[in-house]
Amino acid sequence: MSGDLLNQPFSAHQPPAPLRPSGCPGLLRIVQAKDGGICRIKLAGGAISADQADAVAAGAEHFSAGEIEATNRGNLQIRGIGSEQAGLIQMLLASGLGPRDAAGDDVRNLMLSPTAGVDPLMLFDTRPLAAQVLESLETTPRLHELSAKFAVQMDGGEGLAMLEHHHDVWLSPLRLDDEIWLAFGLAGCPADDSPLGAVPLAQGHELVLAVLNRFLDLARPEQTRMRHLLLEQSPTDVVAGLGLEVRADSSVLQWRRKTTTGGNYLGSYPQQQAGMSAVGGAAPLGRLSPGMLRGAASLARTWGDGTLRVTPWQSLLLPNIAQCQVDTVLSELAQLGLLCSADEKLARLVACTGSDGCAKAQADTKGDARLLATLLASGAPASVHLSACPRSCALAHAAPATLLAQSPGHYDLYLRDAGRPGFGSLRARNLTLKEAGALLDARSRSTLDD
Repeated sequence: MSGDLLNQPFSAHQPPAPLRPSGCPGLLRIVQAKDGGICRIKLAGGAISADQADAVAAGAEHFSAGEIEATNRGNLQIRGIGSEQAGLIQMLLASGLGPRDAAGDDVRNLMLSPTAGVDPLMLFDTRPLAAQVLESLETTPRLHELSAKFAVQMDGGEGLAMLEHHHDVWLSPLRLDDEIWLAFGLAGCPADDSPLGAVPLAQGHELVLAVLNRFLDLARPEQTRMRHLLLEQSPTDVVAGLGLEVRADSSVLQWRRKTTTGGNYLGSYPQQQAGMSAVGGAAPLGRLSPGMLRGAASLARTWGDGTLRVTPWQSLLLPNIAQCQVDTVLSELAQLGLLCSADEKLARLVACTGSDGCAKAQADTKGDARLLATLLASGAPASVHLSACPRSCALAHAAPATLLAQSPGHYDLYLRDAGRPGFGSLRARNLTLKEAGALLDARSRSTLDD
């Protein structure tokens, strides 16, 4: 973050109007919602220091209703902000959470695995390359023309990685001739899509910049996402104009990212480093109180390396915990109110803001999710998503089961179907929560599970 940015008055923090305007909140652009202002703090690869977490907690206490959300892109946001916005922004900038350049705040959309650099299955540490890409995004004026929704995913082969979120550009490692290459795709995700090509790892930064500039060369202002451009341009044409030697033989085009089944973001996750583990707990329904965040930060200082990572599953992960201290940290996280086991029913429920905070919402999804958890039979259900409207703000991919609100306390039930877009196949209409719980209990875990 630039010292000049911190020392400027609040009015100077406002970035120039982007070519592709967006209503998305940022650190410097607080967007109004039904429950007050929203300030979104974009974290570098989901990482935040304990001191910075304390600053977010203090900011939420002093300038808002005290609601902090962990987002499904590994960021944090403060809700319910009142009229005194300048003080909150100054506090966050002083903690080092702002961009190097005000105009670069919107485009810091780069998602990594929460176990980048420590995962035992990783093929390379994505963090140095991610730092290069983020610096370019923040400091290159032309890249500030990108939409605030335009996003890049970088995967290092980790066992704990969100592979289902669609991104405008995704990168994932593969071995070719005993070397690490980066396979890449556009407007998709490594869980579902085959790559368009690959470049040597050393060219990763150059590849990302080439793709972003190619998009800006071809896209009209109203085409804010890569998927919009690909309605008119073929992916092959986009790749052909990158100016790079892209490898696209059968060994690349037929490669698929291996998905893992054992990566658990709750509880203890073994690290590559001997005797160390990462320890995680979920924010209930994505919400953190200042006390929860501050308490987790204190644990990271005491037992870890003084950092936390926010995951795409709306949870916190504390890396570099000695194995002998894992149980202590898990116990303390649970006492703070975080969910540290998948056996807890609420840990498998996802809900958007709902009618308390969103004018478009058809139901109180947060409250309904808590009630639904009490109605489900013992044993955790598979992942269930409660969405207050069709926009699906709480989840960036289709859940095994989705309850779409139709009116207060009434939902349509969808089950994920690879052959259908959106939420999947409609199975029942206008269910009460009691009826929805009975239907979900009747489904086998294998049918609904991730």
